[in-house]
Amino acid sequence: MNVDELRAHICEKHPDLCPLFSIDYGDGTVQVAPEELHSAAKDLKELGFDALAMVTAVDTGDVFTLVYRLTSIGLGAAVYLKADVPRGDPEIDSLCDLWPAANWQEREVYDLFGVAFMGHPNLRRILLSDDWEGHPLRKDYEDASMIRRPDYI
Repeated sequence: MNVDELRAHICEKHPDLCPLFSIDYGDGTVQVAPEELHSAAKDLKELGFDALAMVTAVDTGDVFTLVYRLTSIGLGAAVYLKADVPRGDPEIDSLCDLWPAANWQEREVYDLFGVAFMGHPNLRRILLSDDWEGHPLRKDYEDASMIRRPDYI
């Protein structure tokens, strides 16, 4: 299924997701408000997006953009689901109840960016020790041993 067919399919089955769908660099993207993430993910799962391939975050400096890559074997398609959370209170609903594969990936985002996933069954650090201070993939992370590049914020 190409991206235009995917958009038509989403618009037909879930009209509420249709205005949120865009095409970025040839891929389908659904951008939602943080409070709508779980509902949109559930709708996409009902549409046949049966696998969660990736969860990550991007620190834009202003917000954290959560990025989920959902795939559908039956449709032969994939889509990115995105939501922006504020830096001051970075929290969003967990998708572990929809896709168990979200478990460790959400823990990684929590560990490295500090985004809290509400409803996560075991939200704790996964890569760094429990006594580690801060979240090293944030642009504002400071460590005495770091050597900053001059072109990096």
